[in-house]
Formats: sequence, structure tokens, C-alpha cells
Amino acid sequence: MFEVAVEQGFASAHALRNYKGRCENVHGHNWKVRVVIEGERLDGTGMLVDFLDVKALMAEIIDRIDHQFLNEIPPFDEVNPSAENIAEYFYRKMHDGLTDVPVPVRIAEVKVWETDIQSATYRP
Repeated sequence: MFEVAVEQGFASAHALRNYKGRCENVHGHNWKVRVVIEGERLDGTGMLVDFLDVKALMAEIIDRIDHQFLNEIPPFDEVNPSAENIAEYFYRKMHDGLTDVPVPVRIAEVKVWETDIQSATYRP
């Protein structure tokens, strides 16, 4: 089994709904997201996926939420913008964008950090 991982960062604000505590107030984070992709074989170039393609797909997702108030952007206008839900959001968007790759791959996990010491992981 082969595995590659790409990390990128973005900044955005959120407010947790139905939460009793300081995080119910609008606050921001410098988020970091890591997408791990795995597969059993490599393409003719000897790669599982091209890092540049993964980075470009992640950048498309990040462009939509970077420097934004997440609570106003679908699906987070209805789904609570917790780190867990953001990780699942990245998984779904990445999954939809990885359909045209030379070899079969799957996303093993997406990890999202709110801070250097707090993260949430989504595994399908």
C-alpha cells in the first residue's frame, strides 16, 4: 500500500452553534488541513498521485473558505462548523475531485488542526 499526504493552511472564523462556552462566540483560527491518499499501485511515472494535482484541488476548496466566516458558507450555514465537520467537508470535496486519476486511489483520512495542539480527523 502506498500513501501520500499534502498539508495546506487557511484562516477563517466560525462560531459553534448549540455550544455553551467561549467558542459559541465568533472567533478565528489559522487552520491546517492534511489529506492522506492511499492506493495499491503506482502510475507509469511511479507516483500514486501528482502532489501538484492534490495541492491544486485543495487550493480550490480553501479558496472558497479562506478569510471567511464559515457560518455563512454552505454547508456550514446549516451544519455546525466544528473541526470534525470541516474535516468531513474536505473529504467530500477531495473525493469528488479525485475521480480522474490514472490509478485507483482513496482518501484514507483528512485531519484538520484548529491550533497546533488540537485536531480532528475524518476517516471514511
